[in-house]
Amino acid sequence: MQPTAIMCRAQQARQLTLAANAVLPNVRAIATTAAAAWAKEALDADKRDKRAAVRQGATDAAKALELVAHKGRGLSENPDRGFADVGNVEV
Repeated sequence: MQPTAIMCRAQQARQLTLAANAVLPNVRAIATTAAAAWAKEALDADKRDKRAAVRQGATDAAKALELVAHKGRGLSENPDRGFADVGNVEV
């Protein structure tokens, strides 16, 4: 499962809070590094979301074109058959 950008930013904020409240310098350094890593992961999650949205838009467009194409084809003149280009035989 890929982390969402919202979760990454929440973790980043948590790490920044830990760094701000840390007494020990090594804890502060580690929390700051972790916050930077979560910020980078949030950017990656944003990119994944954008790619998914583009992919979904392309899929929706293809489905819309297919529906338009199906509306354009009529029933066969033969009442025993379904759509003329599919060749379904109804009994």
